[in-house]
Amino acid sequence: MSSLNSSSSSPPPVAPLSATDPAPVVAALRRAGCVFAEDEARVLLDSARDVAELTAMVERRAAGLPLEHVVGWAEFCGLRVGVDPGVFVPRRRTEFLARQALAHTPPGAVVVDLCCGSGAVAAVLAGRRPARLHAADLDPAAVRCAERNIAPLGGVVHEGDLYAPLPADLAGRVDVLVANGPYVPTGDVPLLPPEARDHERRMALDGGADGLDVLRRVAAGAPRWLAPGGHLFVETSERQAAAARAAVRAAGLRPRVVRDEDLHATVIIAGRGPGAGRQVP
Repeated sequence: MSSLNSSSSSPPPVAPLSATDPAPVVAALRRAGCVFAEDEARVLLDSARDVAELTAMVERRAAGLPLEHVVGWAEFCGLRVGVDPGVFVPRRRTEFLARQALAHTPPGAVVVDLCCGSGAVAAVLAGRRPARLHAADLDPAAVRCAERNIAPLGGVVHEGDLYAPLPADLAGRVDVLVANGPYVPTGDVPLLPPEARDHERRMALDGGADGLDVLRRVAAGAPRWLAPGGHLFVETSERQAAAARAAVRAAGLRPRVVRDEDLHATVIIAGRGPGAGRQVP
């Protein structure tokens, strides 16, 4: 939902606000260039404990901070996921990735979420009551955030590069492997909205020259970690889908591409070994 017009300059001072009247909040957000001012005003009013906090939140949002960093959470698949400053904000399109993985996750599965960020996808998959739920990220701030989101759900979060920090006994036993790694080509990072470019870690955005560096590494390691019949799920873009599918196939997996036109979401689903995996009840 968070979107700020990149052409806005320094925001004007925020006029006196009311904790019950959304109109001045909407007006302040509109002056700052917020595209979804009405929706954001509702979130801010619901989150602020008093007028002073509301005023501070509106000022931070008007200054360009992502709404999710201002209020400290993002809505994702019906869940309220904590998001700390600087941590990658889960996108609406990634709900498609989460739902595709959820559809292939039976109760008692072994689940791993790489490049987990806030742990939003892992939190959704925790609803299937997996036997083991692990997540990993290279960013220490993301790891701390994910721990708060998924440790109460039985998940374990590791700090490190992709598979490196995972327990060795998971090798060959992972039923569902999800990776929402960075896939923005390096040359396109300066073109991102300021909210992402200026307030999220570059490591969560920059996917290398063609955007697929991390995806290739995830795919290359997946056969070692997936159980027979297990599945890999990775998010990419529509323009990268053919190259991403080829990279996953080159790793020895059997990929297919699924899309959600409404969310502008593209996901590669890849199976390992014979059969379609476990049946979800």
